[in-house]
Amino acid sequence: MNLANRYDFALIFDVKDGNPNGDPDAGNLPRLDAETGHGLVTDVALKRKVRNYVAMTQDQDPRDPQPGEKRHEIYVREKAILNLQHQRAYSALKLDAPAAEEPTDAAADKKATKDKKRKGSGDDVNKARDWMCQNFFDVRTFGAVMSTGVNCGQVRGPVQLTFARSVDPIIAQEHSITRMAVATEAEAEKQDGDNRTMGRKHTVPYGLYIAHGFVSSFLARQTGFSEDDLALLWQALGQMFEHDRSASRGEMATRGLYVFKHDSELGNAPAHALFEHIRIQRAEGIGVPRNFIDYTVRFDGQAIEIGGAHALGNGVTLQRLA
Repeated sequence: MNLANRYDFALIFDVKDGNPNGDPDAGNLPRLDAETGHGLVTDVALKRKVRNYVAMTQDQDPRDPQPGEKRHEIYVREKAILNLQHQRAYSALKLDAPAAEEPTDAAADKKATKDKKRKGSGDDVNKARDWMCQNFFDVRTFGAVMSTGVNCGQVRGPVQLTFARSVDPIIAQEHSITRMAVATEAEAEKQDGDNRTMGRKHTVPYGLYIAHGFVSSFLARQTGFSEDDLALLWQALGQMFEHDRSASRGEMATRGLYVFKHDSELGNAPAHALFEHIRIQRAEGIGVPRNFIDYTVRFDGQAIEIGGAHALGNGVTLQRLA
């Protein structure tokens, strides 16, 4: 079923004694705003967790139409070769796939023909793009640029996420760690058999983060993103940290998923105005937050329980789903 409403949502999550999103350009330190010290988590990191959750829970989904047409496959996954994914669309549709490489030494007329084939006809590209949207959850949800090599076009996803930003500035702590083993015999000889490997680990003692998201019914219509897909997205955002445990991420949890459902497709209120009604503040007497209970989350001064709904009176309904 196609979406008939616009949605805006706020995702609140926290981390304790972990690194929610390391920056590879800064020695894997937790990402932060250099001017304010507030922590950051990229939209890419959050989408990765949604993808992982869907891949884990929807594997061999009995609702898939038939073998080879699995609606919940993941396009951007670990060790994937994207052009091979594009090739699958042409093979499934029995289309002539465009060549993936530019010709280098062909005659001018032959080169022009191959260039045209590489790019693919507009009709074939559109068919391949539709096939990719139908089969890959993350393509029809977040969109994708699939015009590299084997051309499956580009898709603008109906679901968009912002960076998450911590409510308060964070402090990145660095810890020395020791492994009671070495990797090679040469290392062991240098240490006279002591066999120790020293390392570093970065953590945030505690941080509460909030990210904003948006769902467009118009773009959903173009990609085939449905009500069932939306329900799966809400489920993933609420539970994705429960199945993403690692020593580096400590304790992470979704603490709130506040969804604003508009009565219309165009929307009944600006997203930024809706988000401003959600206030997150430290609880009275808390100087240094170290737990979620050290904060209060209120919408216009009210606490909304999970599963609760609140009609705003302007054609927008607030639902707390997690």
